[in-house]
Amino acid sequence: MGLVQYVVNSGLIAVEKSIKTGRPLWATWRDFYLWTSVTYLAGASAAGLIARLVGTVGFYAVALAAPIVAVVYLTYRTYLKHIEASEGHAREVERHVDELSHYIEELKRTEEERDRLLVREQQARGEAEESSRVKDEFLATLSHELRTPLTSILGWANLLRAAQLDDATRAQAMEAIERNARNQKRLIEDLFDVSRIVTGKLRLDVRQIDLSRVVEDAVEVVRPAADANGIRLEAFCEPGAGEVMGDPGRLQQVVWNLLFNAVKFTPPGGRVEIRLAREGARPSISVSDTGQGIAPEFLPRVFDRFRQADGSTTRSHGGLGLGLSIVRHIVEAHGGQVGAESPGEGLGSTFTLTLPPLAVRAAHAPTELHDDRSAAESERLLGGVRVLVVDDDDDARQMIGAVLTQFGAEVRGSGTAGEALETLSRWKPDVMLSDIGMPHEDGYDLIRRVRALASEQGGRTPAAALTAYAREEDRERTLAAGFQLHVAKPVGSAELIDAVASLARPAV
Repeated sequence: MGLVQYVVNSGLIAVEKSIKTGRPLWATWRDFYLWTSVTYLAGASAAGLIARLVGTVGFYAVALAAPIVAVVYLTYRTYLKHIEASEGHAREVERHVDELSHYIEELKRTEEERDRLLVREQQARGEAEESSRVKDEFLATLSHELRTPLTSILGWANLLRAAQLDDATRAQAMEAIERNARNQKRLIEDLFDVSRIVTGKLRLDVRQIDLSRVVEDAVEVVRPAADANGIRLEAFCEPGAGEVMGDPGRLQQVVWNLLFNAVKFTPPGGRVEIRLAREGARPSISVSDTGQGIAPEFLPRVFDRFRQADGSTTRSHGGLGLGLSIVRHIVEAHGGQVGAESPGEGLGSTFTLTLPPLAVRAAHAPTELHDDRSAAESERLLGGVRVLVVDDDDDARQMIGAVLTQFGAEVRGSGTAGEALETLSRWKPDVMLSDIGMPHEDGYDLIRRVRALASEQGGRTPAAALTAYAREEDRERTLAAGFQLHVAKPVGSAELIDAVASLARPAV
């Protein structure tokens, strides 16, 4: 009976401990309670023997039982020590288990973080490789787009110099040279616009304008190209729908870009439509065409810089892939939005921009000079005006002199800053036009030396920087150095005449 009681009691305790430690029940009972059966049985036997001795010999049984009690006591002390050691071992095991669990959790977190870093590194590497590929394609495209018009310009120029051409061929040559030069100018302006956008220096000359006028002007510019390709170009303007605050030149650039793309990618016999209307309180301009459309996978990237749906050497259309990126940034600078839709390739496309009634006001920039004067008026404005042209490039200096002379100005040229100072003090010009990049002394050195002169020596001569350095910081630097105007090359005849006339106005 005692043995059964011991097994049950020790078994229940072993169940509880095995649940705590996670060990098997038999192993727990064997390691912690099997050996205690000796103590239990010894104690039970001693108790029975002592009871029998007391009943037989009386008081002397106590002395006889003393050794038995001592054995039981020592066994009990040993049991307690073993229990304490077992509990210490169990605590040590639990501590190790906790440390191991913590280590495993840290290891898992480290592996997860490593996997995340690996994924991010792979994504970053993929993006870098894609960016590098796109830039390589862009540089190859840029080289192609710049070399192509140069080939035409140089070829026709050689023919004009070496061959006796009839009037019709000569006119064709001049038209081709001018057209390709304008194409190069447009490419360079797009590159400068992207540079201004990236550096946050795109400036807007904001004023109240009517978008219907912007649309009409852009349509008139694009219509000859549409007519030449047999494309029907239609414009619809809702009355009173286009009153906004914005930069008319930049917004016309946006509309022109959208129309030019639509005409470029629409086959002969197709149709291009531009519509100005209101969406609620917001003016909206949409340009739709029946052209080649946009593939669904390319549509989300259609406004990205340097992106072209077809960048291969077999593509049908030229360009740098910058126009739509510039469109998006100009529209967003006005506080508007622009988007593109297309059902798919071969199904046409629609570009839609919306502007707030009062767009974001940006810092004012100098108003662009426009070709709005007749030749007679220009000649009257420049008649008798003395102009000193300073440029180390003989061709540029002679071209500028020829244009100004044609419209009544008296022109003298200088190839260096030192020569220009001598001419200035001796001839007393009314206006000085100077290049910036020149050997030995540049345009900044020249204007500083001019402004250091006394008035009677020409120190207050109005001056314009006529330079290929066309960034916003270049303009600010030229004005700070002492020039009154900054005119970026290439420059047209009308803009050149306007610049000289504006500087010479107090003298004429």
